[in-house]
Amino acid sequence: MTRHIPIGIKTSPQAVDWATLDAMWARIGSHAVFESVWMNDHLTDIAFDRHGASLDALTAMAALAHRVPGRWLGHAVLSNTFRHPAVLAKAATVLDHATGGRFIVGLGAGWHEGEHVSLGIPLPSMLERFDRFESAVHVLRALWSPKAFSPPGVTRPDPFYPLIEATNEPPPLSSTGPKLWLGAGKKRGIALTAAMADGWVMPAVDILSGRATDLDDFSRGREAIIGRLEGTGRDPTTFEFGAQVPTGDTARDRTKALDAAMDAHRRGATHIILNVRPKMGPDGVDVVAREVAEPLRQAIG
Repeated sequence: MTRHIPIGIKTSPQAVDWATLDAMWARIGSHAVFESVWMNDHLTDIAFDRHGASLDALTAMAALAHRVPGRWLGHAVLSNTFRHPAVLAKAATVLDHATGGRFIVGLGAGWHEGEHVSLGIPLPSMLERFDRFESAVHVLRALWSPKAFSPPGVTRPDPFYPLIEATNEPPPLSSTGPKLWLGAGKKRGIALTAAMADGWVMPAVDILSGRATDLDDFSRGREAIIGRLEGTGRDPTTFEFGAQVPTGDTARDRTKALDAAMDAHRRGATHIILNVRPKMGPDGVDVVAREVAEPLRQAIG
């Protein structure tokens, strides 16, 4: 049986005003080809070292969810450095209910130095940052577990995010909570993803170098995760692999995006996310649907 590959669209909440972002999501809701809608998570515009317009991603998604009923919603990815996992577990539970169980928590370790420095948010060393990220994943899983659905709750010693008789009431819709996808591409991140997550979304940026990632990075990450899954007895066919594809500004860019999306499919992506620039506005959503998403849907079935 051929696996269905959902096609999603990702809008950035940076460098955009609310009216434009709202109109873009309304337009997305008119295109059946988009089965999921995504955002990144930054507090400033990452095109600059500091400053720049940026709408809070969790709040924005909650406010826009009504524009895209029945679609999966996700972040690629939320930053653990400014999302305390216990608070995130509660917020995700709300979105789990609001979407009828179609919310994906995408989570990363955090990386953009400027937004942390300017807003007084600590950005620890990479080692501590990942230690915190790993702890956060365990906290999310604990608070989405049945043990947290009623008192006495969950007690979990931890150097960063300890829980003491913690409950998450009301609980999420399923006994395992919202879907959890991680956006980590290095060795420890691959191991954590294979052990704890439901899926992996290719990071848009390499956090060590700051360069944009590509489909070769996707292939390397996917192969490493599959090796880990098989080594621990998990079935790789039940795991999700999300590839992000930028769609650019021009018709030529969109032709390249369609080719790249097809390549992502050949490389084993189980979810393809088309990134649209906010400056393209709602008309840009139509163009990406017509020139990339719909031909892709026809080609891959």
